[in-house]
Amino acid sequence: MTLDYVALFLLIAIISLVIYGTVAVYGIPHEIAKARNHPHQDAIGAATWVSLLTLGALWPFLWIWALAYRPDRGWGFAKADPGADMTSALAELKYRVASLEQRAKKPVL
Repeated sequence: MTLDYVALFLLIAIISLVIYGTVAVYGIPHEIAKARNHPHQDAIGAATWVSLLTLGALWPFLWIWALAYRPDRGWGFAKADPGADMTSALAELKYRVASLEQRAKKPVL
């Protein structure tokens, strides 16, 4: 008789852990969106529940959607600081213009 109660307790505990684990895994895209301060984090959160009800059909797309946005670069794939490249290019152009001006001031023989 005691073994029946232990088996029932283990069955309930395992089913509860499986349900909790499933909900936790399906909530990962929403947690990523919250961590990245995603502008669509509420929509991703609602879509995770829809994905849970559709047996995970949307889940990979939600993962990609949550990872596509980063606060430092937005939606694109640009470098973190595009101004750094422009600054070095501007410095190089200034140097080239200065050297050309120096050549133009030299008397031609």
